[in-house]
Amino acid sequence: MKNNLLKFFLLVTLTSPFLYSQKLVPGDGIRIMFYNITEPISGDYFVQKDGFMLLPYIGGIASGERDFDTVKSEIIKKYSLIYRNPVISILPLLKVNVLGEVRTPGFYYVTGVEKLSDIIAKAGGTTPDADLGDIYITRNDRKIEIDGKKIIETGSKINDIGLQSGDGIFITRKWLSGGTSTLLITLLTAATTIIAAIIYVTNR
Repeated sequence: MKNNLLKFFLLVTLTSPFLYSQKLVPGDGIRIMFYNITEPISGDYFVQKDGFMLLPYIGGIASGERDFDTVKSEIIKKYSLIYRNPVISILPLLKVNVLGEVRTPGFYYVTGVEKLSDIIAKAGGTTPDADLGDIYITRNDRKIEIDGKKIIETGSKINDIGLQSGDGIFITRKWLSGGTSTLLITLLTAATTIIAAIIYVTNR
């Protein structure tokens, strides 16, 4: 059993190399799990506005603007002073904004081990008009286009596409679908009517 826990711990450690190097900011957090400790310590903890994160028994940890792997190492070190050989899993909780053609757009937390389809599912899934082949990430003033359909088909993880805290995932609308196609048909019909009227008047 202990060997299985250690293997799981190593797997979690190795699955998010990109996110582990990111800096935490207020609003971000961690998901911590203890596998051989009975105290109710496991849970989600977040960086406060002052840049500190409060954890049971070890108090405040300076987390704002520090790399996640540095914060993680400090947490493990401090808990190791309290417990003998604790088996701990710590994942980042980075806040991203899911927008566009999803049913419940808004902010959601990602750990990096989720798939893009998992994040979309958190936002209630896509609308019928969603174009999964045209998804882009917004970061500050930048727009980073990705092939969402391919990423979903290959099952790539969030950390594989380099998602960062504060990013937005925007799912666009199909150009010829739903209300868009109806509006386009209406405009074309109106234009045809106008052209026919002009031709009629001209030929009189």
